[in-house]
Amino acid sequence: MVVRAALIGNSEDTDAGLLGHALRERGFSFTEHSREDPGSLGDPAAFDLIVSMGSSWSAYWEAIARETSAERSFLLAAHRRGVPVLGVCFGAQQLAMALGGSVERSERPEIGWHNVTSIPESAGVVGAEILAGQWFQWHYDRFSVPSGAVALADSPVSPQAFVTGRSLGLQFHPEVTASIVAHWSRGAGAQELSDAGVNPGRLLEETGTRMDEVRPRTERLVDWFLEHTAHEEAQENL
Repeated sequence: MVVRAALIGNSEDTDAGLLGHALRERGFSFTEHSREDPGSLGDPAAFDLIVSMGSSWSAYWEAIARETSAERSFLLAAHRRGVPVLGVCFGAQQLAMALGGSVERSERPEIGWHNVTSIPESAGVVGAEILAGQWFQWHYDRFSVPSGAVALADSPVSPQAFVTGRSLGLQFHPEVTASIVAHWSRGAGAQELSDAGVNPGRLLEETGTRMDEVRPRTERLVDWFLEHTAHEEAQENL
């Protein structure tokens, strides 16, 4: 059985990496949508899952307000109709804003492998401790957890995960592979790494050595999301 999934990303960066691989192995077939073409989003009810990936954009940039507003409207419509939504990094920030939260510049960026801590108050969410540990990060912005959502994890810089109904937002990147990091480290990304004092060669090497550990963790995260969030009836829609 093929399960329909919409994959939203920027035209130059739609690689869902380990996350996409895990979902495809579990029967999902992706239709890709470019953020630069907001008219392509259509009706969220045509899908069984919406995945909104990361971006080099900031959700509050006025120059791309048309594109970001269209995506947020799409995510909100999906959430209200009970279509599962998985937001990653920029996608999580977009989801948070769509549900009434906010996005702002962080006091400092998180780039590289950083520790994520599960929140004790999320103990009522079955399996949320799976979010704890070292995950890849590349972001300058932080979201506020929307009213009514449950904060699941954080870091010293920003909230890292929240859940509400059948929607899950993740600030970190469970999809990342060495090839994705290499792609992000080129062009403007190379300057970002230099400004942050991050050695690109060491970052790529560390990412490569972590893959044997990260791949099964991402697969477990996907199974947890599908079992405990995406496949359950929404308890509350905002």
